[in-house]
Amino acid sequence: MAKDKTIYTCNECGGTTPKWLGKCPHCQAWNTLIESIAEPAASSKNNRFAALAKTAEVMALADIEASDFERTPTGLDELDRVLGGGIVEGGVVLIGGDPGIGKSTLLLQALDALQRSGQKTLYVTGEESGAQVALRSRRLGIVNSQVQVLAEIQLEKILATLQTHRPQIAVIDSIQTVYSDQLTSAPGSVAQVRECAAHLTRAAKSSGVAIVLVGHVTKEGALAGPRVLEHMVDTVLYFEGDTHSSFRLVRAIKNRFGAVNEIGVFAMTEHGLKGVSNPSAIFLSQHPEPVPGSCVMVTLEGTRPLLVEIQALVDSGGPSPRRLSVGLDKDRLAMLLAVLHRHAGIACMDQDVFVNAVGGVRISEPAADLAVLLAITSSLRGKPLPKGFIAFGEVGLAGEVRPAPRGQERLKEAAKLGFSVAIVPKANAPKKPIEGLTIHAVERVEQAMEVVRGLG
Repeated sequence: MAKDKTIYTCNECGGTTPKWLGKCPHCQAWNTLIESIAEPAASSKNNRFAALAKTAEVMALADIEASDFERTPTGLDELDRVLGGGIVEGGVVLIGGDPGIGKSTLLLQALDALQRSGQKTLYVTGEESGAQVALRSRRLGIVNSQVQVLAEIQLEKILATLQTHRPQIAVIDSIQTVYSDQLTSAPGSVAQVRECAAHLTRAAKSSGVAIVLVGHVTKEGALAGPRVLEHMVDTVLYFEGDTHSSFRLVRAIKNRFGAVNEIGVFAMTEHGLKGVSNPSAIFLSQHPEPVPGSCVMVTLEGTRPLLVEIQALVDSGGPSPRRLSVGLDKDRLAMLLAVLHRHAGIACMDQDVFVNAVGGVRISEPAADLAVLLAITSSLRGKPLPKGFIAFGEVGLAGEVRPAPRGQERLKEAAKLGFSVAIVPKANAPKKPIEGLTIHAVERVEQAMEVVRGLG
């Protein structure tokens, strides 16, 4: 089969040129030409994406049948939670993460569990040989597995294998190693990644096979390759965690079949990744007695309430005091210190302030504000907060304490884990008392500080 003609298209103006140039001859922009396949001037029946353009009629939204998607559980409860209940037929999942974080391990375990439940599976490896995959499976304790393995990086051969074997779930590890004969650029280039992902997505939608793509990440932690890759797939998962820690988080950034920002928590063991049913235990330090500078809050990750310990250390600083936060927004810490000074009369202008979210979790929601302020105040005064104490709530620049979403679920989770005292925004105070939990509802920061002094 003859190769298709390639052209170079400018990202800025859309102009084309038959060969690569450093500067676009049309708009004079530098380094904007990207290789792509020249579209033949033929009818649409010869277009390689014609299969996706199915004939459809215009219908009213109320007349369209809304049937839910059938899901296939992977056998890993935490992964099913992130996916929204399981893998959807014809769905395309993109999973990214740092090297060595456990992406291949998790997917190999999931494929083995699916195969043992009667699903036909295929593992396409472009970074390892079949022997290396087999060696890893033995190390994980997976024996007598019937998962089909293909060591191949050429797109056309992978598509032919998918058509011949017709698996129900296929894993491509990784999309950056796959190349198409239609393009002359190297595997991993923008053109190759975009073209190969488009062909695999088309194969998934037309045949009904669920495809999981493994993606590399850049040094900043974002998925490598064109941004269109994330728009093209149905679900985007990020593997997070410190390689020095045994715990891993899988977070859904995009999911057309479920909730976003859902997380699954795994523990890395000798036999692979195991789901953690009670992840709050990871993010809480075990102190025999309360210590100054520690405050527990309830954060929401998707639909799951998690208890996280916020630790603060306030120490005498020099002429330029430091403000450092780990797992929390640095700019928000500076704002909260200003609110604490202006509205509660507690000054940290000449103090170093360090704030940390225990367990390596990243908290992006503003409901952590009140817990951060209470932890800082506790460390500054050297007085611990009461035992079994939690707090959450957003703090505004005017000193008001604003409600956090789904406050009832947060309080019930705290009560379930044995916490007995809570300071919450007034709007989050439950109408009916929660057994075992004393709740103090506050409207302003100074009220929260007074309540804490009364408890001490």
